[in-house]
Amino acid sequence: MLDTPFDRYDHFPADDGAVETIQRDAAKAAIPFTHAKKAAVRTARRRPLLIAAAFAAAIAGSWWFVQGGSPAPAAVPIPVVTAAAPLQKQVTEWDEFVGRFRASKSVEVRPQVSGQITAIHFKDGQFVNAGAPLFTIDSRPYRAVLAQAQAEVARSSSMLALSQANLARAQRLVAEDAVAATEIDRLRAEVRNNQAALAAARAAVNARAIDVGFTVIKAPISGRISDRRIDAGNLVSGGGGTAATLLTTINAVDPVYFEFTGSEALYLKARREGLENGSAVDIRLADEADYRWHGKLDFTDNNLDPSSGTIRARAVISNNTGLLTPGLFGRMRLATGGTRDALLVPDAAITTDQANKQVLVVGADGLVSARTVQIGPQVGGLRVIEKGLAPNDNVVIKGVQMAVPGQKVRAQAGQIVPAPSGPSAAGGDAGTAPRSASALIVN
Repeated sequence: MLDTPFDRYDHFPADDGAVETIQRDAAKAAIPFTHAKKAAVRTARRRPLLIAAAFAAAIAGSWWFVQGGSPAPAAVPIPVVTAAAPLQKQVTEWDEFVGRFRASKSVEVRPQVSGQITAIHFKDGQFVNAGAPLFTIDSRPYRAVLAQAQAEVARSSSMLALSQANLARAQRLVAEDAVAATEIDRLRAEVRNNQAALAAARAAVNARAIDVGFTVIKAPISGRISDRRIDAGNLVSGGGGTAATLLTTINAVDPVYFEFTGSEALYLKARREGLENGSAVDIRLADEADYRWHGKLDFTDNNLDPSSGTIRARAVISNNTGLLTPGLFGRMRLATGGTRDALLVPDAAITTDQANKQVLVVGADGLVSARTVQIGPQVGGLRVIEKGLAPNDNVVIKGVQMAVPGQKVRAQAGQIVPAPSGPSAAGGDAGTAPRSASALIVN
């Protein structure tokens, strides 16, 4: 090689370690030292350039990401909800009770004389009128006793007639001093004794006649009769009370009673509002949607049950169709509190925050805020709001799950409409004072 400036590499800094390595490799391969030194210099010159290129690539990549190398996230759309002002209506509040119907009159038919049942004059479950024959007991023993009593009446009557005749004859002889005064007194006493004996014999006849009458057992009241407990041919025991054999039962059909119990709070509320016997009540059966049965409060007990804190009360209901049967379950409502103005919102618009009830309200700027409210009874599928809401508030009625307090929404105008009349569900109450369980829209 020529010793020219282009062939000299001494002025370039070289890595001594690399040169030593190349020298060793060259010695092993019999390569001249000059060529090994040139190769070491070239390797040393390329290393800073590679490092600089890698650093420049890293800076360029970072700049690409900062300047929008990835697509920007799309903007979140504003939720759309439906909002409306609360419905303003006049409502009549009711307190609801549950109870059962009971017969206004119920009689256990038992025999008053003993004997053998010879005939049954009714069909199980039919309607019977008062005085209709139900059972016949063999009357022959009682008729025999009646005949004996009648014979005793005849004997006593004859004895009385004889004593009266003797007294009359003796009184005629008194004027002639033929009869002593003591004899007259004895004859008068004999007449009185015979009169008493005749009265006793006649009373015995009446008693025996009554026994004969008791052999035909008649319905004491009008109503629906149960099934017979004794068939013809059986012997039954008479007497009084539960010792006598139970033959059947009769329940009066019209009217019927509706018995229920109320809490101490509801009792005090009713008394303070002036509700007395004669207040109107409405009742519906388990399979009915409307309160079609109407009656009046008939009885309130004179004391509360200390074990349960409730008081027993009763209403009387007309039952001319005979549909109401003792034992039927029913729901009764009693008007309390009169008629008043109320704000109503759908139940779906009410949310729960721990123990508080809330509704979401949309402001004029579209911002959602939560209002803590006190709810009342349910009426027409809507809930009465007692406190916490103004008539001009814009309440979220649809899309409640998309409205978040403190965020904006786009509110569409809606309308609150009551559902068709039907059974009112019991409503909760956030206060301590007893509230009505249901209500009815007046207009």
